[in-house]
Amino acid sequence: MVRSRRVVLPGGERALAVAVRDGVIAALLPYDAEASAAERVDLGQVCLLPGLVDSHVHVNEPGRTHWEGFATATRAAAAGGVTTIIDMPLNSLPPTVDVAALAVKRAAAAGKCAVDVGFWGGAIPGNAAELRPLHEAGVYGFKCFLSPSGVEEFPPLDETGLRAAMRELAAFDGLMVVHAEDPALLTDPVGPTYRQFLDSRPGEAERRAVERVIAAARDTGARAHILHVSAAACLEPLEAAQRDGVRVSAETCPHYLTLTAGQVRGPEFKCCPPIRDEGNRDELWQGLAAGVLTCVVSDHSPSTPDLKTPDFATAWGGISSLQVGLPAIWTEARERGHPLTRVTEWMARGPAALAGLPAKGRIAVGADADLVAFDDTAAFTVDAAELRHRNPLTPYHGRTLTGVVGATWLRGRPVTDSTPPFGALL
Repeated sequence: MVRSRRVVLPGGERALAVAVRDGVIAALLPYDAEASAAERVDLGQVCLLPGLVDSHVHVNEPGRTHWEGFATATRAAAAGGVTTIIDMPLNSLPPTVDVAALAVKRAAAAGKCAVDVGFWGGAIPGNAAELRPLHEAGVYGFKCFLSPSGVEEFPPLDETGLRAAMRELAAFDGLMVVHAEDPALLTDPVGPTYRQFLDSRPGEAERRAVERVIAAARDTGARAHILHVSAAACLEPLEAAQRDGVRVSAETCPHYLTLTAGQVRGPEFKCCPPIRDEGNRDELWQGLAAGVLTCVVSDHSPSTPDLKTPDFATAWGGISSLQVGLPAIWTEARERGHPLTRVTEWMARGPAALAGLPAKGRIAVGADADLVAFDDTAAFTVDAAELRHRNPLTPYHGRTLTGVVGATWLRGRPVTDSTPPFGALL
């Protein structure tokens, strides 16, 4: 039984005792309720949150395990209050584009995961016949790129390929999740600076690609989700499509909501699409508050330090933030007047709903007892060397954030650095 005077529920905070039996929330009782329990924890004024769900994580194992891996990524997740991750199909070798590759990925993850792990499949040119078998094998949806992915083994879909894949997904109500940038509007940076890199990937490239995905979703009836929206220009077409009943949703990431182009110091800030200016960031917050964007997820995409060269034109594009996403978002959200209830909506319930995980992301009777003790007033300074992910690179290094994860429970069991991994493969 875990008691807190500030249990964060969809309707607000309540003083409750959360009773857990066999890994599931059995009852929500008054804070002072008497009940027999093998173990009791009283958090007092420390918040109790549902375990977060991060539906956008690049674990990179097997094949590029020196970039990241299931053991290190899931330890970082647990330390950051994330109890479920969904692994992206690329940057591992082989990419998860057929059932055989999924089996290789699951074998690589077995016995290593500190939190629960699910998998996305990939949609690439020529694998339309693999999509239904992957769906039946348990992937939660399919990732595609409309522009080059950065790795040659995961090429992008052109317009014909996108529509063919989405017609196939519509036949079994599969979900397409899209890296949406129009390659026709992307250019090679003309120099090594961040401004030159930013100019090479304009917001209009995102908007144009989003409009293509919306049109394909409208015409095929398939479900689509836009990944890592960085450009506020995408909000208008997304809102209009959602209002018209097109089955399209969208997410953004902590780095787009908490960092700005003017704060970029080095290649650890480089990602695709890029971090943009302060006014754009404010508009993304407005889109989030309005419900146009429904998820905030990490897009944790780490690499080894040698790939983060000082030249922004050639440095690997990926942000490492899996462990610090919750305090990063809370630090900014509280300044903007958003309560923890909204933060858990964006970082727990929203991603769980996207992936179709009804037992995750909420504190409710019958849900998995994935819980997080979160001190929402404590501050700390991020030290990249102390984070659990494999390589000590993050744009949050040296940044003071508010909110400290004190404990994480996965299906009622505490997850600590000394706990043998017991995360499930979903």
